[in-house]
Amino acid sequence: MTSQFLAGVDEVGRGCLAGPVISVAIILKDTIDRSLMVDSKKLTAPRRVKLANYILGNSLSVGVGESNNHQIDEVNIHNATLISMKRALTNLDLKPDMAYIDGIYKPDIDISSKCFIQGDNIIPEISAASIVAKVLRDNIMIRLDKMFPVYGFSRHKGYGTKEHMHAIELFGPSVYHRFSFAPLKN
Repeated sequence: MTSQFLAGVDEVGRGCLAGPVISVAIILKDTIDRSLMVDSKKLTAPRRVKLANYILGNSLSVGVGESNNHQIDEVNIHNATLISMKRALTNLDLKPDMAYIDGIYKPDIDISSKCFIQGDNIIPEISAASIVAKVLRDNIMIRLDKMFPVYGFSRHKGYGTKEHMHAIELFGPSVYHRFSFAPLKN
C-alpha cells in the first residue's frame, strides 16, 4: 500500500501595504495533534511561534513560496498570491497526492487540489500552513523594521494602520512598499 500525502496551503500578507506575500504548503505527520490547529489570526503572537515550532517538528515536508512587493506591483496581488502558492507546493520535498488550499482560487499546478473558503478555520493542514506562514512573514517584517524603524513594521507588519499611513506621509514609501496599492499608487 502506498502512502497518500495531503498538503495544506495558505498565504499571509495579501492586504499589506509593504512586504511580500508568503505562502506555506505543509504535509503533517499522522501523529500531530490536529486539535491544536486553528486559524493563525485567533492566536497571540507568542502562541503562534510556539505552535509553529511544534508544527515544523511534526511535519513530513514544508514548502515556502514568496512574491515580493515588486512582483505584486508587476502582476497584481491576486496573481502574486497564486505564484507564491505554486512556489510553496513546488518547494515541498514530497509531492502531495492532494492539496487543500485556503480561498476560492488555486494555483496552476499538476497536483489534485480543492479550495476551501475559510479553510484555515476547518482544515488542520491549512491551519498549520497559516500559522507557519504568519510567523515567517512577521519575522520578515520585524527584520525590515530594524532596517527602516521609522515605519514601525514590527508593530503593524505592513498593514495600513494609522501609524503606518502617518509614517508614509512623513518619510515617503520605502523600497519594500507596494506602489500598486492605494494610497501609494496615487
